[in-house]
Amino acid sequence: MGPVDSAQVIQHYYDPIGHWIGGRFVEPASGRLTDVFNPATGQVARRVGMATQGEVEAAIAAAKAAAPGWADMPPVRRARVLNNFLALLNQYRNTLAAMITAEHGKVLSDAQGEVTRGIEIVEFACGAPQLLKGDYTDQVSTGIDNWTMRQPLGVVAGITPFNFPCMVPCWMFPVALACGNTFVLKPSERDPTPSIFMAELLAQAGLPDGVFNVVQGDKIAVDTLIEHPDVAALSFVGSTPIARYIYERGAHFGKRVQALGGAKNHMVIMPDADVDQVVDALIGAAYGSAGERCMAISVAVFVGNAADRVMPKLTERARQLVVKNGLEADAEMGPIVTGQALDRICGYIESGVKEGATLLVDGRGHTVPGCEGGFWLGGTLFDHVTPEMRIYQDEIFGPVLSCVRVKDMAAALELIHAHPYGNGVACFTSDGNAAREFARRVQVGMVGINVPIPVPMAWHGFGGWKSSLFGDMHTYGEEGVRFYTRQKSIMQRWPGSIGKGAEFVMPTAK
Repeated sequence: MGPVDSAQVIQHYYDPIGHWIGGRFVEPASGRLTDVFNPATGQVARRVGMATQGEVEAAIAAAKAAAPGWADMPPVRRARVLNNFLALLNQYRNTLAAMITAEHGKVLSDAQGEVTRGIEIVEFACGAPQLLKGDYTDQVSTGIDNWTMRQPLGVVAGITPFNFPCMVPCWMFPVALACGNTFVLKPSERDPTPSIFMAELLAQAGLPDGVFNVVQGDKIAVDTLIEHPDVAALSFVGSTPIARYIYERGAHFGKRVQALGGAKNHMVIMPDADVDQVVDALIGAAYGSAGERCMAISVAVFVGNAADRVMPKLTERARQLVVKNGLEADAEMGPIVTGQALDRICGYIESGVKEGATLLVDGRGHTVPGCEGGFWLGGTLFDHVTPEMRIYQDEIFGPVLSCVRVKDMAAALELIHAHPYGNGVACFTSDGNAAREFARRVQVGMVGINVPIPVPMAWHGFGGWKSSLFGDMHTYGEEGVRFYTRQKSIMQRWPGSIGKGAEFVMPTAK
């Protein structure tokens, strides 16, 4: 694929979108086609084919056939292929970002940021040979040496959400491939184009046929991946009910599973926090990507008199939010991904009003000239929200910010700890001791101090606690390397060091 115009790629890409199996694009075999919308216009942009069980099994078979050769390839040669892929990602980063905006709706600058975060994971994966080294002990016992090695699992699969169609798959497959596994990706049917585009770039980079495969689909595809005996591990990002289902079913079938679920991320604002910094942080973290982020701040927890200082500016800024087509240069927030999602979010807003929360800014009824059919919702702001309300309890996954007031940090921590989710949290303060105590005591997997969205960098790893993560290991970073490999321990002794006679005890250091 030579250099092409982004808009041309989006307009003339495959329709219907099919699968990538064994190193080539495969037209969907079934008649089950799902519409893919342009959220800004509300019009159907293309269709995507839902995979049959046979198509998923074909992808798994292609991955299984390619696994021995890819696993035997020296890690540095695998890294060179990924390095070629890295160069292509950088070359086509704007094309990929435009694809994301066209199908997801997020503003182009946000989509470009998503691609950049995916690129950073690939950069990390190019250095994976360093992390695949084992340990060695000479003379662990008389005449015996002991060492360990990390080896790939075989065929592994990823099931990824609509909100980050480039970044979240990149949390998985670059690390899995670097470790010597082959991969089957099941992306969201709402924005399927980026997955096929990345498959084409991997092929251009020199990845052998069958090492990376894509199957579009729904529950049939997911269940086939869970139940198939040749799939050794599953990575998932999505809602908590589905994460729990995949974790439990995957364990039933003897698979290694990491399943990242939902979130209800709190941002605690102490009385000494900088007001302008807090307002900027809340606007960006609550309304960026239309709140369709697992790391979005959806609850602001005001301690003491902090709300009196912040709420007037926050309300004014929420009313001024620029909501329009994400391809427009001045857009701050784009549309909701689908009409169904828009209806669900509006239902939560109505629920908040009925349950007694104070609706300061109502985003319902927002329209964009020239895009009247789009799935539009403006930023929405509630004050005086209580923990009993549905808008506090549930993950809304939309541009709705709920404000809660508490008397002190202890009450803020108690509030956070009572919630079933433990994905991300932030605290804004000018007090170093308060920041330190908060970071140490809060029972949440990712913590930001004056950082509203504390997504770890590529070499640290991503993951929450409680009902936000099912499984023992986070994604990417060294945790990802451990997830996609298994340790083998080898003890060795040569005949010249073997004593005479049978030994009836366990080997010990002697």
